[in-house]
Amino acid sequence: MTHVRTSSYYPQSNGKLEWFNRTIKHECIRPKTPVSLDDALRLVADLVAFYNNERLHSAIGYIALVDKLNGKAEEIFNARDNKLEAARAARKLQRPALMPAAVAFNNCSVTNLAAVP
Repeated sequence: MTHVRTSSYYPQSNGKLEWFNRTIKHECIRPKTPVSLDDALRLVADLVAFYNNERLHSAIGYIALVDKLNGKAEEIFNARDNKLEAARAARKLQRPALMPAAVAFNNCSVTNLAAVP
């Protein structure tokens, strides 16, 4: 890893860091209003822990950064695919049970509905 310096006040050169700074301001400092420097440091540390370990990031497939770093992305994606496939199979099994009610409803006419007390 190398240290690279960028131009001051030029967000195009270091967009990821500018975005992270914005996240700290908008999700931590402004809404929680720390009363001291120690309080601010604690709030930022909590946000960084949440950001790295729990927050789902859309750019990497809605997984946490720690999972991506530890190589668990494929495992998580496979588990999601299996869960979706199981849900599809369950819906497919339930569909025939629902079909007679749907057919009966579609075969009702306005005159038959009017005769129901």
